[in-house]
Amino acid sequence: MLAAATKVGDSHSEHASDPARSWKKIVEPVEPFLDAVTRQLIEQSRNFDPQIVPYAEHALNNAGKHLRPTLVALAAGCFEKPRESHVTAAVIIEMVHLATLVHDDVMDEAEIRRGSPTVAAKWGNEIAVLFGDCLFAQALKLASDFPTTDICRAVSLATNTVCSGEILQTQQRRNFPAARADYFRVIGMKTGELFTLSCDLAAFLSGAQPAQRTVLKEFGAAVGTAYQIYDDCVDLFGIEAEAGKSLGTDLAKGKLTWPLLLAWERATAVERTALENSILKWQPANFPAVKALLEKYETFAPSVAEIERYLNIARGALRTLPASPGQAGLLALTDYLAQQTATLAVQ
Repeated sequence: MLAAATKVGDSHSEHASDPARSWKKIVEPVEPFLDAVTRQLIEQSRNFDPQIVPYAEHALNNAGKHLRPTLVALAAGCFEKPRESHVTAAVIIEMVHLATLVHDDVMDEAEIRRGSPTVAAKWGNEIAVLFGDCLFAQALKLASDFPTTDICRAVSLATNTVCSGEILQTQQRRNFPAARADYFRVIGMKTGELFTLSCDLAAFLSGAQPAQRTVLKEFGAAVGTAYQIYDDCVDLFGIEAEAGKSLGTDLAKGKLTWPLLLAWERATAVERTALENSILKWQPANFPAVKALLEKYETFAPSVAEIERYLNIARGALRTLPASPGQAGLLALTDYLAQQTATLAVQ
């Protein structure tokens, strides 16, 4: 597994010793944009009813790396310097994303998100569900303030797709054949869609041509898919203190992620039955046996290869655009994700 992961990172060895530095290099040119997004998120948190403000501040002030706003800024940078309209679009997308996380944490019974207690852990499931709904509504309200209905329509459609993807994944819990058949479709809906929206809205607001928007949508979809496979690997191969969130929640809830599906596909009939029973009657004591099966069938290396395949699709799409600071930043982002994947092998 280490050899396969090292291969992914070989061409990016100048950053291999310091992942934080490479991320800083990516976001440094757009830090003023991200600062503006943070300020507007804080402002949005104060637009809720006074009794709801604590929930909003907790969720909106703990927004992590701002990956989707970074995509907005870099995609806009393929054409022009990002403007205030791009900031607002990034805030809308981040609010939709945070709403999905609030709901995810309820369904997964997760206690930690980005190193802090989840809304559900802090205030209970009922508050978390209702507050997630408030975030969705606030995002759509903000989208409706644009002079064109195109933004609100795109955000609404994307939100529908994300939620539909979550429903499909929920329907397929513990159902190995169904999850294996639809895995990439589901993660394209639940994760890739907001990456796609981030790139597309940035291009739209920059006046990009339809062909250019298509290229950036292809990039967003591919990177989003790669990112979700990576996140699935973190849940199985990562370290909770470094991930900043509860791990093992996929197993506990019967979510069948790519490494697990690979193990099931390669396992003997007896091993399949044992794996299915482990997931059906999950308890933490089952984890070592599951890990042993993942290692026996070397599921990490092909998962890394799948991530790299999608990253190469993303890179190929981008290279049809003229060279620009935004294009360079987006390409660097694919390298960063490959590097982060490689670090899992040594944990």
